[in-house]
Amino acid sequence: MAARPRTLPAAIAPVLVGTSAAVEAVDDVRWGAFVAALVGSIFIQIGTNLANDYSDAKRGADTSDRLGPVRVTSTGLVAPRRVLYATWLAFGVAIVAGIYLATVAGWVILAVGAASIAAGVLYTGGPRPYGYAGLGELFVFLFFGLVAVNGSYYVQLEQLDWLPFLLSVSVGLLSTAVLVVNNVRDIDTDRRAGKRTLAVRLGRERTRRLYVNLLAGAFVLLPIGLLVADGPAWALLGLAAAPAAVRPIRAVTSRTDGPALNGALAGTGALLGAFSLLLSAGLLIAA
Repeated sequence: MAARPRTLPAAIAPVLVGTSAAVEAVDDVRWGAFVAALVGSIFIQIGTNLANDYSDAKRGADTSDRLGPVRVTSTGLVAPRRVLYATWLAFGVAIVAGIYLATVAGWVILAVGAASIAAGVLYTGGPRPYGYAGLGELFVFLFFGLVAVNGSYYVQLEQLDWLPFLLSVSVGLLSTAVLVVNNVRDIDTDRRAGKRTLAVRLGRERTRRLYVNLLAGAFVLLPIGLLVADGPAWALLGLAAAPAAVRPIRAVTSRTDGPALNGALAGTGALLGAFSLLLSAGLLIAA
């Protein structure tokens, strides 16, 4: 429950896209680097979720009237110290994966990994958590879009290129939309707890519009990015995921109840997963 499986597509998707873009470029893959990047990304996400569970409970942000899934620390299902231990265990697994990647693609990967872990911890932890200042969406876009896609490409080819960068923008927008659903669901309880997320700052209606624009932007920018970077037409397969956006958009723009918005959260994660799988398949077909 604390690992929040519904959010894990945000960790898997960028690794698939970045690796597939590298395979399309050279028709080869470093399997060890792919597995290590995938493990590292997943466990950074899990560690971030655990840290968020612990820190929100400590700050009193997860109250009994929240609409989202049960949080294990605030409800007493798991002792806070055990959640904290699990947090550092998850980050420890990510560090081991990062050390392997450093032997493959250079020590700059450790700096990227350290920055990613710091971002995960400081989202709701530390003296001035940026998630409480409305910056969570920006960091998700950066780390689960730009950094993760281009980092996954880099550990394959040890260089950066325009195609993975432009594809990472679409992946980042969809990853950001996952957090937007979470925050628009919790807007009332976050406001009462003094948690000034972007949704709290914008208000419900503008946050709803932001969500729709993030999804639309991801699909509109895909063909533009492929055209600019001279990418393969097969990658347009990613557009076939668009129908999966209909149900979560309806829920986010018209509902305020927990079950509907929790379903929209799962649906947005599934949309991100479908988009990335189809996009990656197109890149691999073109390889």
